[in-house]
Amino acid sequence: MGNAPSKSGGGDEPAKTTLFEREPSGITYRIPALIYLKHSRTFLAFAEKRSRPSDTSAKILVMRSGALKDDGSVQWSTSQELSTACLPHHRTMNPCPVYEKNSKTLFLFFICVWGRTKEKRQILTGRNKTRLCCVSSSDDGQTWSQAKDLTESVIGKTICKWATFAVGPGHGVQLENGRLIIPAYAYYVPYRCCSFPIPCTVYPHALSLYSKDFGQTWQIGKMLQNKSCECEMAEIIDHEGRSHLYCNARNTGGHRCEALSENSGVCFDKPHFAPELVETPLGCQGSVIGFPAPEFVANDDAESKTCGTSLLSPDTQTWLLFVHPTNKSSRRDMGVYLNRSPLHSSGWDRPRIIHRGPSGYSDLAYNGDTDRFSCLMECGKESELEQIAFMSFTLNDVMQMGSKKDKRMR
Repeated sequence: MGNAPSKSGGGDEPAKTTLFEREPSGITYRIPALIYLKHSRTFLAFAEKRSRPSDTSAKILVMRSGALKDDGSVQWSTSQELSTACLPHHRTMNPCPVYEKNSKTLFLFFICVWGRTKEKRQILTGRNKTRLCCVSSSDDGQTWSQAKDLTESVIGKTICKWATFAVGPGHGVQLENGRLIIPAYAYYVPYRCCSFPIPCTVYPHALSLYSKDFGQTWQIGKMLQNKSCECEMAEIIDHEGRSHLYCNARNTGGHRCEALSENSGVCFDKPHFAPELVETPLGCQGSVIGFPAPEFVANDDAESKTCGTSLLSPDTQTWLLFVHPTNKSSRRDMGVYLNRSPLHSSGWDRPRIIHRGPSGYSDLAYNGDTDRFSCLMECGKESELEQIAFMSFTLNDVMQMGSKKDKRMR
């Protein structure tokens, strides 16, 4: 697992650096999470280390840190296991980091699942075997605290209505008002008979975990009304300075689920399908990130949808990027979508393909220093489980390749 970027696929794809690679013994790395720490110019890349590809084979979280150099390259450390991010007799899953700027504390949320208990078994029996956990670091991930089990203090008695739950996976976000947001989802049990859920009534719903006191205490928000699963969230600032929290969630209806919160994640209103964001038949995790709308945009082809607004005068101070497999039938062809009018429906441009071939879970990070985006994603030539790779690209890269003139889109 070297540091040298390499090209793969089409010549227009960004260079990839393999950070985690499936080993001959069968050890597989899955579920990437990525965060960029601006003050120290450091990337932290997280993943699950599994003895086999299956969810029940998850063991422990691993991490590599990357130092951003002046020439734009990233020098990566060797992989290390996060030995404190665990509970006895549980397997650790779903890394979800967020950085708190006031106390300069990095929080890493994750779930711990009892033994080899499958998610499907928890859903069928209605008996949760999952714990909400967190570790923290005050030195940018060089050392980590002991794990805290937050299940009782954060979820409390509500856990009786959840068959199971998870955070992320992927990054959390700190809003401009200081509130910390961790994306999550839960399988809600509306009805029981003899303590068991009534069959075919248990569905996942996205929600947020949030902290109003810089990570000292946490609360759970209300679930989206629509069926929605693994999610990520991003803050959108409109032209009047108001904050809107955007949620983009996995679904099984052929398209992603979107929703907005006007109260910083307490609840989300009017969830709906995003017609431009294709979802694979069984769904796949995707990543979304907000960034400051540029003051000037070169003429990149007027065909791109802007919901009636000028490219030079967007209707928000924030634009969105979303990354997800673009193939309608399987997890293939990772694409980056741009949304210049994120408070309107149907605001997404056609995607730029950044990896042609098997593609899976991913996570985005934005580096405001250099106006570059980075993506950590599952990908490969024969299977998306072959490696987790890191790549970087610019907004111009996305806009040049993401117009409707991309005839190669299916």
